[in-house]
Amino acid sequence: MVGAGGFLGAVLRYLIGFIPTGESTVFPIKTFLINVFGCLAIGAITIAAAKNTQIDPKRILFMKVGLCGGFTTFSTFALETTNLMKDGHMGIAFAYAMLSIVVGCAVIFGIEYILEI
Repeated sequence: MVGAGGFLGAVLRYLIGFIPTGESTVFPIKTFLINVFGCLAIGAITIAAAKNTQIDPKRILFMKVGLCGGFTTFSTFALETTNLMKDGHMGIAFAYAMLSIVVGCAVIFGIEYILEI
């Protein structure tokens, strides 16, 4: 289940790379949005699993570890941040790193709050 989810997540991640965004900045917007969406998804899956104990644990593994793990891109995030620093874009690298962490955590907190209501 984890492998199947990982395959699907990785393919989705790869295909999103082809979406034209008209990026005119060096900020890696696709990776940022993928990671934010992944945080939203894993937060929602976690709450759904906690609220419904009837969900098959294999489905939870498929979605959380497989799909979200294959879809989100921490290694790409780290590489892009490092490349921004090496290219002299220290401010953008710092903003990207901080925004990714803060927005990612805020999205999970927010979705858990919304779904708890």
